[in-house]
Amino acid sequence: MAIIASNRPRIGLAALYSGFRDWLARGTEAYIRQQSRRAEIEVLKAKSDAELAKMGLTRDRIVQYVFSDRIWF
Repeated sequence: MAIIASNRPRIGLAALYSGFRDWLARGTEAYIRQQSRRAEIEVLKAKSDAELAKMGLTRDRIVQYVFSDRIWF
């Protein structure tokens, strides 16, 4: 009689799905953090109107300026 032993851990379908979901969530969060432009918007909002005018900006156009490479207004 032959005895075959396997030392591989048994991973259930639920554990595989959970691992995939966690991996996807981490990747999505990293992408969102990388694409976030909130810090740049806050820096521009902190500038005075005169500083913004030197840049050719007004307060109501800050968001459009920050996202101008992604969205065409």
